[in-house]
Amino acid sequence: MEIVLAALVAAAVAAAVALLVQRPRAAGIAPATIAAPERREAGLSGSPAARGEDGQDELSARRSEIARLEERLRAEAGSLELQAQRLAEQERSLDDRRRNLEKGREELKEVKVRQVRELERLSGLSAGQAKQLLMRELEDSLRHDSARLIRQVEDETRRDADRRARSILAAVMQRVASSHAVETTVSVVELKSDELKGRIIGREGRNIRALETLTGIDFIIDDTPGAVLLSGFDGVRREIARLTLEKLLQDGRIHPARIEEAYQQAKSEIDQHVIEVGEQAVFEANVGSIHPELAKLLGKLRFRTSYGQNVLHHSIECARLAAMLAAELGADPRTAARAALLHDIGKAVSHEVEGPHALVGGELARRFKESDGVAHAMEAHHNEVELQTVEAVIVQIVDALSGARPGARGESLEHYVKRLRDLESIATRHEGVDKVYAMHAGREIRVIVVPDALDDDAAALLSNRIAREVEKELDYPGQIKVTVIRESRATDYAR
Repeated sequence: MEIVLAALVAAAVAAAVALLVQRPRAAGIAPATIAAPERREAGLSGSPAARGEDGQDELSARRSEIARLEERLRAEAGSLELQAQRLAEQERSLDDRRRNLEKGREELKEVKVRQVRELERLSGLSAGQAKQLLMRELEDSLRHDSARLIRQVEDETRRDADRRARSILAAVMQRVASSHAVETTVSVVELKSDELKGRIIGREGRNIRALETLTGIDFIIDDTPGAVLLSGFDGVRREIARLTLEKLLQDGRIHPARIEEAYQQAKSEIDQHVIEVGEQAVFEANVGSIHPELAKLLGKLRFRTSYGQNVLHHSIECARLAAMLAAELGADPRTAARAALLHDIGKAVSHEVEGPHALVGGELARRFKESDGVAHAMEAHHNEVELQTVEAVIVQIVDALSGARPGARGESLEHYVKRLRDLESIATRHEGVDKVYAMHAGREIRVIVVPDALDDDAAALLSNRIAREVEKELDYPGQIKVTVIRESRATDYAR
């Protein structure tokens, strides 16, 4: 450091001397000739003694200036030396702190190791075991928070969805008035007397065989007084058979030739009636014009029932609901109404074409130049294909809504019992479930759990899990409420 300061002082002195020497040169005058004119003037007017005094004065001034510069440089050198000392002290201090920090870091590591060992000794757990225990507690805490969050989100979503759904569906349903229709696969023809049964059967049964062969319907002539039962799944054929038999009874002549004649007349009347009914359905649904073949197939639905509900009436009701619901939701009312009117048209040919009626109906719609949106909504109303449009969702909603309203459909006891059994089995297979009760005709299921096996958070998660499994595994109209009940009771007797 002292060598650096000495070098700085020497450099400063040299710079000052050079500055003094260069001043006359900077003015363009050589040092030896600075005072030449003055000396010449002095030689003309002054003496040599005067000239010597002037030179001495100039030299003294220059020496004084050099001395001042040297003093100032020494002061600056001293200041630099003090700064260098401070920097050296700070460097030593930083080195000491660095060494102390490294030492402290090592000590902390040692203390941490000793602390972990002491904690392991006091708790009787290793670090890995303690970590697993902490993770387990954290998992329980997260499960509690997630269950609480699920309940909160479900409650908020349910309240908002129920409010909006009630508003929309109430606005739609209050504008539709539908009748209740319950039909079966059996038609009854009244007879004036039981003597006519023998004439219907004919000699050796030839008349009844001719009737059954032509119509494809079973004629049941039993002990039922004053009636003949016509049994068959095809409603159109059953209606033709009914009209044929009524014509024969009115005419009074019953023999194979007359039977065939009456059958052809009834068949012609039914074909014309089917076309008229289909066109009337298109008019009532207010969906514009459709292909005549589709209108004819719609007319055939007049003689089809689904769970006791007339399929044509159901289709017209769905079309009206779909148009209003699409208007409420901002979708295309025309597309939704046409798809809803035609969504079950595959049932009109279900005795002739194999496959789900939704896919068959979509294929028929495309064959007769319906739009892709209409065909897709028809195919997707029973989830045979994935829902891709709002109109498809609307058709699915109105189909369930029309079928689920009170009195719309009947349900066989076998299917009813099977649905309840499936509901109870889905809930029973979960761990911690004690008892399961299906209530309100399968619209609600109550699950009683063992209090010690599940806490409140697990009960909330269980209800959510059961509801999702019911959605995945069962087909049902409307909705099913899942209620999980967890309670503990303490009972004693005072004697």
